[in-house]
Amino acid sequence: MGTAASSALGRLGLPAPRLPAPSRPAWLGVAALGLGAVALGTVAWRRARSRRRRRLQQVGTVAQLWIYPVKSCKGVPVSAAECTALGLRSGHLRDRFWLVINEKGNMVTARQEPRLVLISLTCEGDALTLSAAYTKDLQLPLKTPATNAVYKCRVHGLEIEGRDCGDAAAQWITSFLKTQPYRLVHFEPHLRPRNSHQILEAFRPTDQVAYSDASPFLILSEASLADLNSRLEKKVKVTNFRPSIVISGCGVYAEDSWDELLIGDVILKRIMACSRCVLTTVDPDTGIMSRKEPLETLKSYRLCDPSEQKLYGKSPLFGQYFALESTGTIKVGDPVYLLGH
Repeated sequence: MGTAASSALGRLGLPAPRLPAPSRPAWLGVAALGLGAVALGTVAWRRARSRRRRRLQQVGTVAQLWIYPVKSCKGVPVSAAECTALGLRSGHLRDRFWLVINEKGNMVTARQEPRLVLISLTCEGDALTLSAAYTKDLQLPLKTPATNAVYKCRVHGLEIEGRDCGDAAAQWITSFLKTQPYRLVHFEPHLRPRNSHQILEAFRPTDQVAYSDASPFLILSEASLADLNSRLEKKVKVTNFRPSIVISGCGVYAEDSWDELLIGDVILKRIMACSRCVLTTVDPDTGIMSRKEPLETLKSYRLCDPSEQKLYGKSPLFGQYFALESTGTIKVGDPVYLLGH
C-alpha cells in the first residue's frame, strides 16, 4: 500500500492491512481503497484541525428564552426554541411575527401605546388566543384566512407586508387600548422580510428581520441586569428590555465582548450593542410609562465611546444584538461557549 494511504489510515487510528501481491485488477481495487482512505483521512484531519483552531470556553448558561409573538406585547417564556434566520421559534409561535398597525399602516408600539405590554398572544392546538387582564380572551384561527387583505406596513421607516388578522382581532385590540382604531397583521413565510443592513449599517446584507427593530436575537446577562438594579431605587425586570436569550453565570457586561457564541448546535455572531429608548421605562406589569427610569440611570454610565456616536448617538447601551451563523435548537440550561481562534 502507498505511504499516503498508510498515513491516512494511521491518522484515523487504523492499522494498514497486509495485502497479497496483487494482480492488475486487484491492484486497481487497492488503489481505489487507498484513495478513499486518503480522502477520509483528510476529512478527519481537517475536522480535528478545525476543532483545534476554534477553542471553546464556557462563559455562561442559558437561563431564560423569550419569544415576543406580537411586537411590543407580552413575552412568552419557553424552555427550548429553534433558532431560525428570523428569530426564535417554538411550535407555531414566532418572534415578532405579529404587529399592531394604525389606519395608515404604521407600526404601533409601546412607545405610543404603553398598555400594549399587557396583551399576550399564545398558541394552543390550532388556535391563537389574545389575552389581557379584565378583558375576555379572544380566540383566532392559527392560519389566517388567505382571503384576508395583505397590507403594506411601515416598521422603522421600511415597508413590509402583513396579512390582516380580521375584524374580531382589530376590534379586540381597539377596545382594549381605547384610543384609536388599530388592526393586527401577521407576517407569513412567503412575504419578504426587512433587510437589517438598511436599518443599521453594522448588520450584514444577508441579515433579515420580520417586525423586530433590527435584529432577531438580543442577548442580555443576569449580571448586567443585577448591576443596573443595584443603582436603581425601584428595581426593573428583564422584561423591561425584551431580550431573546438571558445568560447566567457570567460577569457584568461580559456579553459586550462575546464576538461569536456556540449554544447547543447554534452559532451566533455579535453585530452591535442595543441602544435603548423610552420603551424601557414602560412597567411590564402596569403598562405605565415613566419616561425616566431605568433610562436616566443607564445614561449615567452606559453611553458609547465618543468614536461610536455616529452609530449609537446619545442612547445608552444595554444588551447585544446577534445574528445567526448556523441554525439549530437551544434550551434553558445549555452551556454558552465563546468560540476562540
